[in-house]
Amino acid sequence: MTTNTDGGELEAEPEIAAELFGDRIDVARSFTEALAREGEERGLIGPLELPRLWSRHILNSVIAAPLFYGSVADIGSGAGLPGLVLAIARPDVQWTLIEPMERRVTWLNEQVSALGLDNVDVVRARAEDVRPAEGFDVVTARAVSALRTLIPLTAPLVRDGGELTLLKGMNVGNEIDAAQKQIKRFRLSDVRVEVLGEGVLLETTRVLRAVVR
Repeated sequence: MTTNTDGGELEAEPEIAAELFGDRIDVARSFTEALAREGEERGLIGPLELPRLWSRHILNSVIAAPLFYGSVADIGSGAGLPGLVLAIARPDVQWTLIEPMERRVTWLNEQVSALGLDNVDVVRARAEDVRPAEGFDVVTARAVSALRTLIPLTAPLVRDGGELTLLKGMNVGNEIDAAQKQIKRFRLSDVRVEVLGEGVLLETTRVLRAVVR
């Protein structure tokens, strides 16, 4: 059992994890163990996260895996939540993890190599400095910032007709209300919130989805 310096133990793997990851569960286990072992020391996760690492972070991310396709950018990847988790679950999708902090980029590259993820590119940059020749099919982010700040960072990276698929918290409805100006400015349509994992996860995942025109 992995234990941090404060004595917290890594949460036992929930039974649903194997169902959600399918034949990729062993890769997910390797990533989770590495994050539990090194995450706090390397400033990737807080000291209280081990007892809820699976339920609050890993499963909270992977539950959204069916929503992605084609080429996807994850903004502010940090520890790899959700980008690395999703890349593990969806090897058929090409992932670009965009992260400005060197130590986090080092971690992401280490994990891409250790886990054998040939569908992942790691880019050290701020989102506002990334301008791909062709936009991404989907852009995602988790726990980065409120929508009125996040939309201007993410929407310009999406191809015409592509999607924003942003993992948000309980207050996403209020964030949408506060971001009406940005929603209009960046031409978002079909803006809606989907709640994933009801009856399956201890904590549901709220996803804001929108088409960028």
